[in-house]
Amino acid sequence: MHLAADCEESSPPALSTRIHVDHMALLKPFSDSKGRIAFDLVRKEIKQVEKQISQQVNAFDPEVAPYIDYICNTSGKRIRPALAVLAGGALGKISDDNLKIGVIFELIHMATLVHDDIIDEADTRRKTPTPNAKWGNGMAVLLGDALFSHALLLATEFGCIDICRKVGTASREVCQGEVIQTQRRFDLSLTKEEYFQVIAMKTGALFAASAGISASLSGANSDTEQKIYDYGLKLGTAFQIYDDCLDLVGSEDTVGKTLRTDLEKGKLTLPLLNLLETAPNSTKKQLQKSIKDKEPLDFEGLVGKEAYAEAVDDSLNTAAQMLQEARSNLDCLQPNDYTTGLLEITKYLEDLIDKCRR
Repeated sequence: MHLAADCEESSPPALSTRIHVDHMALLKPFSDSKGRIAFDLVRKEIKQVEKQISQQVNAFDPEVAPYIDYICNTSGKRIRPALAVLAGGALGKISDDNLKIGVIFELIHMATLVHDDIIDEADTRRKTPTPNAKWGNGMAVLLGDALFSHALLLATEFGCIDICRKVGTASREVCQGEVIQTQRRFDLSLTKEEYFQVIAMKTGALFAASAGISASLSGANSDTEQKIYDYGLKLGTAFQIYDDCLDLVGSEDTVGKTLRTDLEKGKLTLPLLNLLETAPNSTKKQLQKSIKDKEPLDFEGLVGKEAYAEAVDDSLNTAAQMLQEARSNLDCLQPNDYTTGLLEITKYLEDLIDKCRR
């Protein structure tokens, strides 16, 4: 199938021909030696989450359901539901409510991916055509909106205004983060502090809410809930820094999505901010001019520069430091396998960070 705009499909895939996903492959991040306990602990619950996500498709109009079905079956590693399950277990209790909050935040996350791919003009995600590549930007926007609204509707099933408020707040945060990031493209006045604020909103907020609300549902007091929330916020922020670095140094064949979009779209991510801060004047002026004029950056030329490698490495070090801070928030939990699982996720991400270094 060609992914060019003139090859957009006008109709959705039939439900009977939906993409069949290996649900355990979605949990690959937890399957190595640094994530074995986390993987084993959430295996059963993530299967249930997958089943519940599939069941949500039936809530949509029959003419809309096949599109939603496609999106739900081309999404990723279910990290947010895994955090919800592990946080509940760390407090000593996993219930259907923990799974439901995981489903809600996974639907919200999928909605943000649909919108991200439109903004970035991405053709593939995890080696699969994006909704905008298949059906055009207009349809993709509406599908993302449908997922967002359905997730908020699911939150009302808790019958608790506080949970609805927290889900709504997290949703607003991720949307605001995307708005600010889009607004500040090609903006050389963006500071590192502002960058951290944006990624905490666009990525950290959903990690944090998944873990924090789930902990509350399992009986955590307000102080413990806040610490688990902060753990998720640091974890998600570190994950976004890693992802920003991966966009620069990763391979599309390995990563499975369109890369180099940050540079092309003028997103000033941490590696680029570091480079602007530390590069020799000649390189800095070249970068500033290219960004100001919205010209393609000389990526291949930069890769060979020592300053560029150092800028990426410094960014990865920042992410690793955040993971250490995330682990310190878990000292409020009793030692058990689920608490260990939360720790192992940070160690797994540290391993990914090390592999990203050149």
